[in-house]
Amino acid sequence: MAVYTHLGAEEMSALIARFDVGTLVSAKGIAEGVSNSNWLLETTGRDGAGARFILTMYEFRIELADLPYFLSLLDHLAAKGCPVPRTIHDREGNLYVTRPGPSGDKALALIEYLPGVSVSTPTAGQARAVGAELARLHLAAADFPGVRANDMGVAEWQRLAAACGADGLARINPELARIVADELPRLAADWPQGLPSGVIHADLFPDNVLMLGNKVTGLIDFYFACNDIIAYDLAVTHVAWCFDKDDRFCADISAALIEGYESVRPLSAEERAALPLLGQGAAMRFAMSRAWDWLNTPADALVTPKDPMGPARRLGFYKANPDVFA
Repeated sequence: MAVYTHLGAEEMSALIARFDVGTLVSAKGIAEGVSNSNWLLETTGRDGAGARFILTMYEFRIELADLPYFLSLLDHLAAKGCPVPRTIHDREGNLYVTRPGPSGDKALALIEYLPGVSVSTPTAGQARAVGAELARLHLAAADFPGVRANDMGVAEWQRLAAACGADGLARINPELARIVADELPRLAADWPQGLPSGVIHADLFPDNVLMLGNKVTGLIDFYFACNDIIAYDLAVTHVAWCFDKDDRFCADISAALIEGYESVRPLSAEERAALPLLGQGAAMRFAMSRAWDWLNTPADALVTPKDPMGPARRLGFYKANPDVFA
């Protein structure tokens, strides 16, 4: 989440009037993340008792044609009892509204606000809860009718690497350029085929999980959700949760995350065997997207690009220590 486009009070009020949620009371920009503009809104609510929502304006990496998939998935999972925010439809029943702009229309969606906080230093109990909720999400989405290819898959890692260029990667860190040159061709050649596939979140970092104690109260930011290898989603979550701020591996968090996942959806032998490579690929995916953001985020955006070297180092860890998933 971030803020790239600034909306005045009058325009924001007019936008909110298109939804049956009362009148706008306040709007606060949310600085976290990198892909969209987001605001925490307070309105009077339908009954005057007050209500909170998240307003998202889709800036880049998201195609307008994909929004029905993302937003309908939220409604599907919420109906199955998963802790995800419902989409607030506008007065005409639309999943989102559009705002004309000089560079084309931009879409905006209003999402239910969920309580909870994102943890920065997760405990084993929290990791276990997240693993279990991720598995429940995979099971609940099994009958979701939407289909969307993963546009942040191997081909996109290769495209981003080429777009950044060896010189650009080296400006970030010479070691990053070496890692990409050495590892990306291998990952592309060896990427697993034939594993169970389904709907995945594909971006379940701690800042996309809301918690109260050890209870998961919200899984949010589904804007990379897609149909892909289910175990890859666990690998993405492992990359995101199982290392501390200094990129040191947290064995207790790893064990708890996998244990929680398998308490709901046991992994097949083939999935478990593929996890070391899937973890390396997940690390490469975030190294590449962060490298592009590092080189291309506008200087005046209310957002801090994330360091690509964290996931790059985790790739090396997985390659040297495949038994961490055993």
